[in-house]
Amino acid sequence: MHTAIILGAGMVGSVMALDLGRVKGEFEITIADSRADAIQRVVDRCREAGIAVRGEIADLSDAATIRRLIAPYNVVLGALASRIAFDALRTVIETGKAYADISFMGEDALELDTLARERGVTAVVDMGVAPGMSHLLAGRAAAALSVCERIEIYVGGLPVERRWPYQYKAAFSPSDVVEEYTRPTRLVEHGKVVVRPALSEPELMEFDGVGTLEAFNTDGLRSLAATHLGRVPMMKEKTLRYPGHIELMRVLRETGLFNEEPVEIATAEGGLARIRPRDLMAKLLFPMWTYGPGEEDLTVMRVIGEGTKNGKPVRMQWDLFDRFDRETRCTSMARTTAFPCTIIARMLARGELSKPGVIVPELLGSNAKIVEHVLAEHAARGVEYRYSETAG
Repeated sequence: MHTAIILGAGMVGSVMALDLGRVKGEFEITIADSRADAIQRVVDRCREAGIAVRGEIADLSDAATIRRLIAPYNVVLGALASRIAFDALRTVIETGKAYADISFMGEDALELDTLARERGVTAVVDMGVAPGMSHLLAGRAAAALSVCERIEIYVGGLPVERRWPYQYKAAFSPSDVVEEYTRPTRLVEHGKVVVRPALSEPELMEFDGVGTLEAFNTDGLRSLAATHLGRVPMMKEKTLRYPGHIELMRVLRETGLFNEEPVEIATAEGGLARIRPRDLMAKLLFPMWTYGPGEEDLTVMRVIGEGTKNGKPVRMQWDLFDRFDRETRCTSMARTTAFPCTIIARMLARGELSKPGVIVPELLGSNAKIVEHVLAEHAARGVEYRYSETAG
């Protein structure tokens, strides 16, 4: 039996635990988090499904704690907040454990590639839905085309029911959503990396099953801007929301509510207090962005690769439209994010992926058999990526 520990007991971590336990006797599973209530929810949910999961209350921002926790396990899965994810990645590599991670860290994970090679560790990072499947399929397009001229990625997680004022809820950490709206956006244009503000260059697009959505720049290209620079001259990734969301987020950002620098405010007692605007916004906004019991979501993604094959123009396209799973009560964003990571974790546990280094999904995409396996495993879980290929 393989042993696995999941770092993070949020919505994605809970689905990871459920999926690792879907085959009886395959994994011994532990989930760790600093929040006892979050762990208990995962343990109870898995127990209802007939899956035994052990919980560990732990400070996952502490390297020594992580080292102690992961020591007995074959494979580690990461579903951490972005602010602590890079340090956790370093610690897992230093401990010599195989790692599959979905955390949206701001740092460049490839900076730890040399360390991973030295320690003989295989660490697959950004292995969620986007980044993750988006990059895997982009890598497949770049490898399959004789010349790949353009990669475009469009992705969004949305509530099925639109409610004023935001018409949005976060199916993962709301703080990481704010990161998407504040980090400068890297694009590749004519073979060069260019930087644009997040929430910029809006465009309206049509998608089956959901209708008109607005797309805007976020820093979703991530490693693609490095691994495929010089190979694909035009690359971009945009986030999808219901129309009107961009303007609301721009207002909040320009007002300063996304800022982390403390400001002084007068208290009712006549004194002064220092508060971070983002903390205030989190207190007021995040409850409105949190899914309640039974609230349903959907995930939309389109990955396009354009170029030539055998001298002829070709457009390769993958489309995902996935909805809340009523049978398992799993949100669409949680399952479409968790499944790529657990599929890769299984491959790591079985020794099917063992090349040392920090591996980003687009590098796996160059291997057609790996892509076919990952897509087939998704289909077995009811998540369908529809593929079409047309003359460019």
